[in-house]
Amino acid sequence: MLVAFSVSPATQDQTGSVHDAVAAAVQVVRDSGLPNSTDSMFTTIEGSWDECMAVVKQACEVVGRFGPRVSLVLKADIRPGYSGEITGKVERLEAVLNRGAPPNA
Repeated sequence: MLVAFSVSPATQDQTGSVHDAVAAAVQVVRDSGLPNSTDSMFTTIEGSWDECMAVVKQACEVVGRFGPRVSLVLKADIRPGYSGEITGKVERLEAVLNRGAPPNA
């Protein structure tokens, strides 16, 4: 399964920044050993249901240290029997886009 999630404290410092809390959550993800990707809005992980949910829970717990309230947004693609989809889905999309490109593009 793929799980894309965003977690942050629901309160922030006086500058409005939550980057320290988000960095702590991303470190949890990277330490998990699961395939992962982080962009400006979400972190995506790939693994079994139990593996992914354990990482999301731990990331929420770490962020909870930064304030009394945590905000979590989560989207999952549950497709048993498939792996490598964290990159495979994007590769298939790029292949389709490249087929439609004009010559010499």
